[in-house]
Amino acid sequence: MNRERDGSHVLNFSSKFWKTFLILLVAVLAFAGPTYFVLFLWRGLDLSYAFSMVLGFLMFTIGLILLSLLIKKKVFS
Repeated sequence: MNRERDGSHVLNFSSKFWKTFLILLVAVLAFAGPTYFVLFLWRGLDLSYAFSMVLGFLMFTIGLILLSLLIKKKVFS
């Protein structure tokens, strides 16, 4: 069965659960990741500041990419 041909996807973006989950994931990656996650890695786990900042920047970037994909798929409407 070819899922792409019949138009169904593995993730059903019309489901309220997936919409809510993906929006919360974007919020965590884009906002909480670069702030609280960096602070937790740097102060809590005593990792280097530069490594913590790189991971925070990566989380922020992944969050923005996911946000742009959700906007492109019109999940927010």
